[in-house]
Amino acid sequence: MAVKRTGQPSFVDAFMSTKGGGGSLDRLSGLVKWYRFEKVIGYLRDETSPGRPGYPVLVLFKALLVQSLYGLSDRELEEALDDRLSFRRFVGLSLEEPVPDHTVLNRFRNRLSGEGLLEKLFAELDRQLEIAGVVLKRGTMLDATLIEAASAPPGDRRAAKDPDAAFTRRQGKGGSSYGYKAHVGVDQGSGIIRSVITTPANVNDTTPADDLVRGDETAVWGDAAYHTHAREAALKAKGVKARLMRRANKHHPLSERLRRYNRLIARRRGQVETTFATLKNRMGLTRIRYVGLAKASAQVLMAAMAFNLRRWTRLAPA
Repeated sequence: MAVKRTGQPSFVDAFMSTKGGGGSLDRLSGLVKWYRFEKVIGYLRDETSPGRPGYPVLVLFKALLVQSLYGLSDRELEEALDDRLSFRRFVGLSLEEPVPDHTVLNRFRNRLSGEGLLEKLFAELDRQLEIAGVVLKRGTMLDATLIEAASAPPGDRRAAKDPDAAFTRRQGKGGSSYGYKAHVGVDQGSGIIRSVITTPANVNDTTPADDLVRGDETAVWGDAAYHTHAREAALKAKGVKARLMRRANKHHPLSERLRRYNRLIARRRGQVETTFATLKNRMGLTRIRYVGLAKASAQVLMAAMAFNLRRWTRLAPA
């Protein structure tokens, strides 16, 4: 299949300033080794209609990153690419080139997810961040956050249902949530997301916790939901400090020493709340837009990559 040649400057582009308007997107263009991502997904082709050239896979991947950075739906992304010069410049489209429509973007995301490529892309970004010296490896902070499903919950006849979403009670709040849970391991100090797992909302925080630990950190930080004697022993056996809060029960109330220990851990691991605040308040990850665990996982993983790129622009020397 033929592939479009994109990003070729047109007569109009020659008269447009490339300064300003791009901000962090322009900075990312220089920080990231994009050809490394292209090696991972280069064998894919945009499956457009016969005789119509497809878009380069790197253009589509960058478009999905823009979508996650700015919390856009597929249709909103199509409109934004058509309207914003900084977005076009980042993904590699000139002013005169047509933008991929929302069906092309959605199909490409599904292919990345279906062929297990999002995990490989996430690993490649983590590798580049390590080489750049951004990842500190002083510790991994474990936490999870609920993300509501856009689909209607069971019993509501207004819309299509999501067979993989689930209900859970909100801790410290009334009522319940219906959707998914994003479990993350965040690098202490840098705030970089080093591991992410998406589950239905009713999965306990402790269930995927061991898979969030990378093994190269010096400590693991978590609230009382993550503490088990088996996990603490396993971490110590690997030479990793288990900084996990303790919980009391009716037979063994916490001593003053353990209460003080918990407060110290809470102060340290509280940094992870900034990660969730950025994902939800600044990047718009407040709803799972798609139906099913596989597509929900793809949305969260793309958001994690976009978040790490955003952090990179702030941590890298000017």
